[in-house]
Amino acid sequence: MRNGAFVLGAVAYDPKVVTIWDGFQVWFERQGFPFDYVLFTNYERQVEAHFSGILDAAWNSPLAWLQAEGLAARRGVRAEAIAMRDSDCDLSSVLIVRADSQIQLLHDLKGRVVGVGAGDSPQATLIPLEHFASRGLVPDRDFRVRRFDQLAGKHGDHVGGEFEAALALARGEVDAACLLDANYLALGRDSRFAPGAFRVLDRTGLFDHCNFTVLSHADASKVASFRELLFSMKYEDPAVRALMDLEGLKAWRPGRTSGYRLLATACERFDTLRSFLDRAGEKK
Repeated sequence: MRNGAFVLGAVAYDPKVVTIWDGFQVWFERQGFPFDYVLFTNYERQVEAHFSGILDAAWNSPLAWLQAEGLAARRGVRAEAIAMRDSDCDLSSVLIVRADSQIQLLHDLKGRVVGVGAGDSPQATLIPLEHFASRGLVPDRDFRVRRFDQLAGKHGDHVGGEFEAALALARGEVDAACLLDANYLALGRDSRFAPGAFRVLDRTGLFDHCNFTVLSHADASKVASFRELLFSMKYEDPAVRALMDLEGLKAWRPGRTSGYRLLATACERFDTLRSFLDRAGEKK
């Protein structure tokens, strides 16, 4: 890392992450803003590194945001979500069944098997299981949960577990599967799945995805400059358009945290955050 540079943490869930942040690094520096980044293999290490002081900001998953928020409260500092993608807002997950299934209602899944993604995936596991529980179907009591637990620590960003759940549904190994809505739509473009193979049984409430997180001890002037430059990016600019396409956005938006309420409820119900916060607290 170079002296004086604004340092961002990001998780390497896919090889394209290097292309994205290498490209943004060049763009930021052309604007006269020294920028560097550090890649992590998992969000838990990234959150801990952020609190150690080596990062100015972290590109956090929804679960990593809740981890950072909880750790900040324990350590007497404040975490703030300063920006997010336009595509991070108002998402939903779907519960799908095979098109020829006799299952018509959510409660028809009682006694059945439901495929979910990685155990730490907000979109494919935690929020969908909260959706079931809030409607009186308790996971692993009223129905069996089959977890496709790929690449733990990446919080489902790699999507692989969701697609494995969908493949299991296509093979008849599970009775339903849980996916982010956008990933469900992508199944229609995937040759592994027959056209019209599935239908949506139910849908979760709306939630938000990633954000840039900063802590209250960060250099306020650097944070302000970073945020201002983010918002100045234009999709029409050929210098950043390909990078924005890779990162899946058309514009950066102000950060908000109201869209994490569903995930927070799920974490409370399934006691998802406690072990991380206890371990991180020991490293204070």
